[in-house]
Amino acid sequence: MTEAPARTRGKVGGPRPRWFPARLVGLRSETATARTLTFQVPGWPGHLAGQHVDVRLTAADGYSAQRAYSISAPADGEQVSITVQEVGDGEVSPYLEEGMELGDQLEVRGPIGGWFVWSPSSEAPVEQPVLLIGGGSGVVPLMAMVRERARSGSRAPFRLVYSVRSPEQVLYAAELAELSSTDGLVVDLLHTRTAPPDAARPVGRITPEDLATPPGWPASPPPRAYVCGPTAFVELAIPLLLDLGYTNKTIRAERFGPSGG
Repeated sequence: MTEAPARTRGKVGGPRPRWFPARLVGLRSETATARTLTFQVPGWPGHLAGQHVDVRLTAADGYSAQRAYSISAPADGEQVSITVQEVGDGEVSPYLEEGMELGDQLEVRGPIGGWFVWSPSSEAPVEQPVLLIGGGSGVVPLMAMVRERARSGSRAPFRLVYSVRSPEQVLYAAELAELSSTDGLVVDLLHTRTAPPDAARPVGRITPEDLATPPGWPASPPPRAYVCGPTAFVELAIPLLLDLGYTNKTIRAERFGPSGG
């Protein structure tokens, strides 16, 4: 998720999330224009894979700006990780991607969202196959689900279809390559502008063939699909899923658009 997403989700009850002070304790570059930031958040109540947080920056003169970012890793005590893709003319993302240093502080509010989530407990009594479809930085909440599957030891069949412009823009490339060697997880990279020389699939937008059920997946229960990315990407993917037999009950979608960064 980038900033200010427009979500397709149901309403979630419960008290409104509050703001927490957060201190930057970890940094990792993902691409030339994206990095993962890990914050220590005292009092953090925990979260589910797929949820997000609001991030608020406040200047010395009192001016503040906030944006929404998906959480990119499963719950880990009082730590919260987000992956930020810089928006060229943005107000918040350039500082998060380039300016923050270890020890710097900001505020986070969350966790937010309860519909676009996955957890091993949601599989009971049968492990349901899961199809994850990400466009660009829309892969971030899906990566939290992939990591939660690995962390929990779930045996649910997982497939990640990740659409990205070029190999240089693939987030979590090394980790995805390693995780895709584990039993029950398939990762398919779709390149829309440029592809590696050895790529079997030609460049182009996502197609029905890209989303077809892989061999070996159980026929029952029906798989659940999670789709996240820019609005145009989500609006392209959902009809393809419906044509393949998915229903409004088995598709969960989250979309985002420009917000000023």
